[in-house]
Amino acid sequence: MRLGVNVPNFGPGTDPGVLRGWAKTVEGLGFDLLMVSDHVVVTDDVAVEYPAPFYEPFTTLSWLAGITDRVRLGTTVLVVPYRDPLLVARMAANLNDLSGGRFVLGVGVGWAKQEFAKLGVPFERRGRLTDDYLGEIRAAWANTGDYRAGHIPIWVGGNSEAAIRRTKAFGDVWHPLHCTVDWLAAAVERTKPEALAPRIALRLTEEPITGTERIAGEGTIDQVIDDLHRISAFGAETVLLDTYTGDPANTLEPENAWQALATVAANWKEAQ
Repeated sequence: MRLGVNVPNFGPGTDPGVLRGWAKTVEGLGFDLLMVSDHVVVTDDVAVEYPAPFYEPFTTLSWLAGITDRVRLGTTVLVVPYRDPLLVARMAANLNDLSGGRFVLGVGVGWAKQEFAKLGVPFERRGRLTDDYLGEIRAAWANTGDYRAGHIPIWVGGNSEAAIRRTKAFGDVWHPLHCTVDWLAAAVERTKPEALAPRIALRLTEEPITGTERIAGEGTIDQVIDDLHRISAFGAETVLLDTYTGDPANTLEPENAWQALATVAANWKEAQ
């Protein structure tokens, strides 16, 4: 099982130099994948947790592709209804081509009502639009040689039954977000996805966290490594580690996150 990192492409501490530092750290520590998130308009509901500056994912990943050599690059998750599907198909195909086949398209339906309104996209139709647009993206890749897409894996984000259904209809990998290991075990047993790549928290603590509500990735390094072993046993191909706690001030001290990632990388390697 491979490990990846969700990199904050937003917040008061984020700038090109910090993003470069994230990329060099993630690749240098041996992680397999670097992913960033997506918002187009930083409306009030978005800004609470993901304030400006917010670096657009395709632009950011294209730049990071040029300063990395090995690490895969992706979105967790691109809000599909925000963009014309043919534009997404072309941008994804171009990024995959320019990066040497390293792109992963993680997708989702979105949640920020104010942002949908600002973009003139009907919030209540976001699920149907996502399905329709994913169909068009796949058709563009399949039928138009000009896109040169190769095989870009589509990871479908979300924990709902609709997300699981969408994965089976349009995706390659189910990408559930921030859940307990027990919930994930039950969901995998019930739905039997073809492939699995969850995004989990990374919150290292000195003392163990107990209780049934502890989400995967929270606790001591021993608890985190045990979570990774359990998720690996479910057949996960990749686990994405998310160091962001929801407090934008955390982006001012990326070194704390880098140290946590170094601890996981060293202990996971030792546990193999």
